[in-house]
Amino acid sequence: MAQSRDIGHRMYIAKIAQNIVDPAQAILGYQELITEEVREAGPSDALPDLERILSAARELNALIKRLLDVEAPESGNAPSVDKLLRHDLRTPMNAILGYSEMLIEDFTDTLPTRLLEDVSKVIRESRNLLAQIDETLDGSSLDADHEFQPKFDGTIAADLARTMATRPSAVTEHAGRILIVDDTASNRDLLSRRLCRDGHSVVAASSGKEALHIFGQQEFDLVLADVLMPDMNGIELLGQLKSNRQFRDIPVVMISGLKDDNAVARCIEAGAEDYLRKPINPVLLKARIAACLERRRWRTREKEYLARIEFEKERANTLLQAILPAQVVQRLADGEEVIADRIDMATIIFADIVNFTEFAARTPAVALVRRLGDLFSRFDALADQYGIEKIKTIGDAYMAASGLPDARVDHAEAGVGFAKAMLAEMPRDTDDGSALTLRIGIHSGPVIAGLIGRKRFVYDVWGHTVNVASRMESCGVPGQIQISQTTYDALGEGRPPARREIMHIRGIGRYTTYLLE
Repeated sequence: MAQSRDIGHRMYIAKIAQNIVDPAQAILGYQELITEEVREAGPSDALPDLERILSAARELNALIKRLLDVEAPESGNAPSVDKLLRHDLRTPMNAILGYSEMLIEDFTDTLPTRLLEDVSKVIRESRNLLAQIDETLDGSSLDADHEFQPKFDGTIAADLARTMATRPSAVTEHAGRILIVDDTASNRDLLSRRLCRDGHSVVAASSGKEALHIFGQQEFDLVLADVLMPDMNGIELLGQLKSNRQFRDIPVVMISGLKDDNAVARCIEAGAEDYLRKPINPVLLKARIAACLERRRWRTREKEYLARIEFEKERANTLLQAILPAQVVQRLADGEEVIADRIDMATIIFADIVNFTEFAARTPAVALVRRLGDLFSRFDALADQYGIEKIKTIGDAYMAASGLPDARVDHAEAGVGFAKAMLAEMPRDTDDGSALTLRIGIHSGPVIAGLIGRKRFVYDVWGHTVNVASRMESCGVPGQIQISQTTYDALGEGRPPARREIMHIRGIGRYTTYLLE
């Protein structure tokens, strides 16, 4: 019976708290903001009344805290609850309301509109609080001569009791590896035994230095560290763990008998996951540990997901860089939407396999694709070697450019050197006894380069220079490199021997070309 009365009393206090704590805290919060702003910006004449209201708001919250500290009805505390509600709380309430109303009357013309609105909120919350107190008193009977019997919604009480009685069962699959750091042997023993009973794997250290040594040998999911320890205190240990990339993600719960809120704040600022005061409530300890381990598991999963995303991103970037120039990929990553450049001088190379159509007609599909793929892969490797940008393949033709997307003064030399290396690669392509032959054309000049398309996009080049380079190839000689006058001039004094020819090229007319020897 006594236990039932005690539970009923605590639930009655909880009901009161639910009704009056929030309005009281709102009054104090608003009043602190108003007073602070008037201290900074004025008017100073309003400060005396504001200080009186602030003092009354703090007294009100202190009285409510006393009310919540009342735990048992047997010691005559029940009448004190009635006295607090009926009399004590009304004294600061009357001061808050009275001075606030006078403040609005006296300073309507000098206080900013926003502050007047905040003062009105204080008045409104005060009246709301008085109404809540009256409603609480009307809904219950507290008298010194009668047994304590709270009268409030029984359904709410039953729901709360049922919720508190339903506890999740301890499951070993959610257990973790926990390191306890405390210089007191009895504390280490009690914590270890309690946590082991909950299915956790526990290791204990008697100092911060020993804990750091253990960390170098084992892995942990959670650390429980005492604050007050000789040599290295708990906050110093916490700082060392959080400054180490290997250990910084391990949650640390600080434990201490200190009642100083500054110590709690210092631990949280240093990276503590939580803070527990001694003597430790076993139920609270279990709940905090379970919550910390659950957060640890979610963080681990998050890191795994992020690592997987990063891996896939790297794969996508690798694929993208195999399709596009690295500079273009970076510009896309930087948010550039239209990639387009006018290149003042570049060298365009076209290489075509001679009589490829007849060769394709008599070659099985798999063998054809394998042979062409192997040949073009070797061309790709040569392009990387000579700093040439592969543009695309068109059937059996291979198109590349020198001097883009980044300009280079030796674009012509690099283009010709690449073309010669391609020709030198062809004799190796005789795995079935039928050698293939290349015909290569080169021209230098201005081009426009850019990225086009949204699906299967390509980096391409356009302009008269591209057309002329294509004509140099189509009008060329199998097994040789034909270059234009512009490319010949760009090679300078180090140009290779060449035979000059005058050709009539469709769409261009008479044109001077050179066949490199």
